[in-house]
Amino acid sequence: MKRVALWAGLAFLMGLILIAAGASLRRDAPMGQLVVPLAIVCAAVLLRTRAPLWSLGLGTLGVVLDAFIGPSLGTVLVYTDNLYAAALYGPARFSRWLLGITTVLAVGAGAAGWFIAGDWRLLALVGFQLALVLVTPVTTALVLRQHRDQVVIERAKAEQVARLAELDRQAAISAERTRMARELHDMIANHFSAIAIQSTAALSRKDLDQATVRKVMESVRENSVKGMAEMRSMIGLLRQEGDEGEAMRPRLLDAEILVDRSRQSGMAVEFQVEGEARELSPAVDLAGYRIVQEALTNALKHGEQPAAVSIRYQPHQVSLIVDNPVNGRKTSLPGAGVGLIGMRERTKLVGGTFEAGPRGSDWRVTAALPTSDKPASDKDPP
Repeated sequence: MKRVALWAGLAFLMGLILIAAGASLRRDAPMGQLVVPLAIVCAAVLLRTRAPLWSLGLGTLGVVLDAFIGPSLGTVLVYTDNLYAAALYGPARFSRWLLGITTVLAVGAGAAGWFIAGDWRLLALVGFQLALVLVTPVTTALVLRQHRDQVVIERAKAEQVARLAELDRQAAISAERTRMARELHDMIANHFSAIAIQSTAALSRKDLDQATVRKVMESVRENSVKGMAEMRSMIGLLRQEGDEGEAMRPRLLDAEILVDRSRQSGMAVEFQVEGEARELSPAVDLAGYRIVQEALTNALKHGEQPAAVSIRYQPHQVSLIVDNPVNGRKTSLPGAGVGLIGMRERTKLVGGTFEAGPRGSDWRVTAALPTSDKPASDKDPP
C-alpha cells in the first residue's frame, strides 16, 4: 500500500511539472483547472490493486473531464496506468473485453477524424496515438497476466509432481518394508518353529535317554546355525547394492532340503516331483521355495503327520501342493498370523494363483506359478 501511495504521489508531482511546462492544449479555462482531473486519475492509482475496476472508472472520469478542459499530457499518461491496472488485476474476462473496447475506440476515433476532416492521414495519426494510450497498456497487462498465470500453473504442476513423487517414494518404502518383513518371516519361521517344537518335546518328556536328548539338541543346534546363516545372508543382501546374488538365492530345486529339515525336526514328510525339473526365473524360484517353506512350517506347527509335498513342472507353470492332516487343535507356539498372507502375496507378485483351506480331514496349500509368458492351459486338479 505504501508503494502504491508513493507511486500516486510521484505521478501527481510529475503531472504538475508537465502542466507547468505547458504540456497541454490551452483553452479558455484557467490552467489551474487541469490539476483537478490530474488529481482524480492519481487518486484512482491508489485503488489499482484493491479495486481495479473502480480505479478504471474513476480514472475514466478524470480523463474525460481533462479532455474538455485541456487535455493535458500528464493526466493522459497517468490514465494509461489505470488501464494497465484494470487489465492486470481485474477479472480475466473483463480484461479481454477491455482490449476489444480500447481497440474499437482507437480505430473508431481515427475513422471519425478522417470522416470529419476529410483527410485520411488523421485515421493513421489519431488511431496510432490512441492505440498507444489505450491499447498498448491493456496489451502489456494481458501479456504479463498470461505469464503470471502460466507461472501459477507451472508451480501447481511442480507441487503436484512433488506430491506424486512423495507418494511413489512412500509406496516404494512400504513395499520394500513388506518384502523385507515377508522374507524375514519366511526365512526364520521354519528354523525357529522346529527349535520350539523340539525343545518343547524334550522338556515335556522325562523318560528320554541321553542319546535321544543329544539327538534332539543336535537338531536344535543345526536349526539355530542354519537360521543364523540365513539371517546373515539376508543382512548381507540388504547391505549390498544391485540385485540378489545368484549363489545366495533360494531355489525351488532346493525344496528337498526343506523336506529333509522338516524330517529332522520329527515330522514325517512325503516328497514327490513330477515332470522335468528346470531352472525358473529368480522371482518364481524364490516364491516357490518360500511357499513350500512356509507351508511346511505351518504343517509342523499346526498339523499332524504325515505331510505331503508335491511339485509338478508343467509346460507353462509349476504347481505346488502341500497336504497335511489337521485335527483342529490349537498350538501353543506363538505366531504372527501372516504366513498365509505372505504366501498369497508372493503368488500374486509373480502372477500366479493361490488357494489354502481344508480339504476333507486335510489342510491343503495349492499354488500355481507361471514359468512363461504363455497362459497355462493344463492346470492340475486340486
